[in-house]
Amino acid sequence: MIRIIAVGKIKEKYLTDAIAEYSKRLGAYTGLEIIQVADEKCPEGAPDSVLFRIKEKEGKRILENIADRDYVITLEICGKKLSSEGLAEHLEKMRVRGVSDFAFVIGGSLGLSPEVSSRADLKLSFSDMTFPHQLMRVILLEQIYRSFKIIRKEPYHK
Repeated sequence: MIRIIAVGKIKEKYLTDAIAEYSKRLGAYTGLEIIQVADEKCPEGAPDSVLFRIKEKEGKRILENIADRDYVITLEICGKKLSSEGLAEHLEKMRVRGVSDFAFVIGGSLGLSPEVSSRADLKLSFSDMTFPHQLMRVILLEQIYRSFKIIRKEPYHK
């Protein structure tokens, strides 16, 4: 089972269409659940103490959706960089070790709280660049789908 826990709602149709397409494709390989937790409004020019409290509130909402048995993969700029093949290999290695529930976590515009980051079994970085967190859902779903294709040695990833 793959669970994606993400802060905020997707409003743009082109993103919801892409998410629906990859969700449908993934259905042939695994169960998928996408959980959207509420984001906090961030006042312009807010001091660090306010930003910290915002991340803390969002973090609590994220942690409420993570089960003890979940293998947690957070998306973080300072995380480990893997190729598509490397991600596929890592997921398969975990499955061989008996892991069946994966929770991928995408933070809000401010990132993740320290509590969420410390819960991670793997901190994953897609790039040194910053991407909109809404777009990251599409990118993440595509990479998970690509991983299953690689694991099953099916054409797609080249």
